[in-house]
Amino acid sequence: MAFDFDPHIRRGHTIVFAFIIVFAIIELSISAWLTARYNSHHNFPTSAIRDRTRFILFASSWTVLFSSLYLILFLHSPSGSILTSVLSHAIFLFMTWVFWLAGAAAITQALGGGLSCGKFDHVTYCGQLNALEGFAWVLFIVTFFALFIVFLRGISATRRGDGLRGQLIA
Repeated sequence: MAFDFDPHIRRGHTIVFAFIIVFAIIELSISAWLTARYNSHHNFPTSAIRDRTRFILFASSWTVLFSSLYLILFLHSPSGSILTSVLSHAIFLFMTWVFWLAGAAAITQALGGGLSCGKFDHVTYCGQLNALEGFAWVLFIVTFFALFIVFLRGISATRRGDGLRGQLIA
């Protein structure tokens, strides 16, 4: 007797994508605020931090836009669209995962592993930069988790004969 994962996938997809969207909105807010400050005041610690903040702004915009699209499409027609297929989810999540890996690693390298915001460190927007780094790593981990689940669902779709164009739910 096979266990029916469909109700769990329906609920889990909504929860995971909502989690990704919320954290990406937070990251979008932080990176947009920092980018606006850097552009208007030219007080970025290094050009590497400025450029990597801009990349994270792109990655968070990408994540909010496409995660929202995938969530809406999945809620509207979980098994009737090519955009809700395992392959489509895998491509989107892999690209998003690569963006967050690159962004999180790049900002971590630019910050030297993180900043100590003590009274002797005079880094402009120290707390915001630490938050930018932390949320980037959270999004990397959550995106990896979602990609792993889609990978497992791809295996089960292939075993039941649907191939990678099969849906996340049967």
